[in-house]
Amino acid sequence: MAGSEFIETLTKHFEEAADPENAVLQKAYMKDRFEFFGIKTERRRAITKAHFRKYEIQDHGQLREIVMTLWALPRREFQYAAQEWLYHCRKIWTADTIGLIEHCITHKSWWDTVDYLSTYGAGAWFNKYPAGKQNISGAWNRSPNIWLNRCSILFQLKYKEKTDTAILSDHMLQLSQSKEFFIQKAIGWALREYSKKDPAWVKRFINQHKLAALSVREGSKYL
Repeated sequence: MAGSEFIETLTKHFEEAADPENAVLQKAYMKDRFEFFGIKTERRRAITKAHFRKYEIQDHGQLREIVMTLWALPRREFQYAAQEWLYHCRKIWTADTIGLIEHCITHKSWWDTVDYLSTYGAGAWFNKYPAGKQNISGAWNRSPNIWLNRCSILFQLKYKEKTDTAILSDHMLQLSQSKEFFIQKAIGWALREYSKKDPAWVKRFINQHKLAALSVREGSKYL
């Protein structure tokens, strides 16, 4: 399967489903940061799922080629397809895949891709390669890039009882005084999600540490 065929066919499907009026609304919702075809989420996912079923690959180089090419294209639906294709191909991930995930996190960054890549990218990769979890997530946590910071807090969002609270605590405290909305929100989101499994731990954490009001409000939602 040639990467060009994959992308040309997907582009054709997206163009056929394009809705210019909805594209204007989607662009405005994303603060005019990206251009859109205007395809609603349910329809877009139906297109990509059907498209993915036609293409199965075993070569990581080909996976990287497709993801990188899609990420460089101007319409936002291409980035959504890229990250979903990346997760779809998780069985052929290697130790090097984390570099591809990091590239996507740090390019054309906004919450809509970073949040998906945090859990279905980094979170899934750390499950497969746990030896790299502490060092890599720690480097992200201390990076000057706020999106890597956010990812370092959110990658365990779906871990539930398997959450490493030592890492989570360290990463939240490292950024607890950040004035950045997306960091404060991430801390609150991580606390809120983990409170479903261990509300006592979350309550202690909130009571024992000085956190932004937004983080406390979000983290306390289910307490």
